[in-house]
Amino acid sequence: MEKIDETDRAILRALQADGGASLELIAELASISVNTCWRRVKRLEESGVLAKRVALIDPDKVGLSQTVFVAIRTRDHSAAWLQRFASAVRSIPEVIEFYRMAGDVDYLLKVQVSSVADYDRVYKALIARVDIADVSATFAMECLKNTTELPI
Repeated sequence: MEKIDETDRAILRALQADGGASLELIAELASISVNTCWRRVKRLEESGVLAKRVALIDPDKVGLSQTVFVAIRTRDHSAAWLQRFASAVRSIPEVIEFYRMAGDVDYLLKVQVSSVADYDRVYKALIARVDIADVSATFAMECLKNTTELPI
């Protein structure tokens, strides 16, 4: 694990709040010089702590206002089945998060679509590619918190 000090944490908090922030602003927020900031950001990128910088898009503004959580159970827990399933899920762009779970549910997907009918299209594409014992979809009514910022 990468050794992270309070200066690194300040840099990471600044970048989580605004991935496009200038080095000057980040350096000011971290109370360090711009050159030191640049070296630390590079080190955080090279070590993989800073994995990626992205733009966050409002799903409502691009017509993808329906969030669906999909719980999946399977009878087949073989490595071959998981490989086929993971490949199928990764090929569906509407699946924006994908987890293997402990407990009653084997896998959990977060799907972002435009409507229930659009979800049905995604569902049919998934079950056509791999045998699944049970699929249960839960439609979000309202998002009360959604952040990508880790509590660093």
